[in-house]
Amino acid sequence: RKHSMKFVALLSGGKDSVYSAMEAVARGHELVCGANLAPPPDPATGIVPDETDSYMYQTAGHDAVLAMAECLQVPLVRGHVAGTALNQDLAYAEATQGDEVSST
Repeated sequence: RKHSMKFVALLSGGKDSVYSAMEAVARGHELVCGANLAPPPDPATGIVPDETDSYMYQTAGHDAVLAMAECLQVPLVRGHVAGTALNQDLAYAEATQGDEVSST
């Protein structure tokens, strides 16, 4: 186990994020935690939408992420996506006030 590392898997809820985590484990690295950015609950209803229109984060499978972390036998750290994508240019050097970021 040359150069073994501990790592956090960013779990989107899709198969690719789990596959990449399992490949890292198969190569001798240690998965210590899962992480996910989910849509925030609606302030009026408290209901979390199935998906949000996010330029930066995949949110479609967020409801499966807790089960994925349980199957992987690791804790899950979860934050919420905040804001909307204001600047969608291919290249920009400065942060745009109010642009989409993680809230954690």
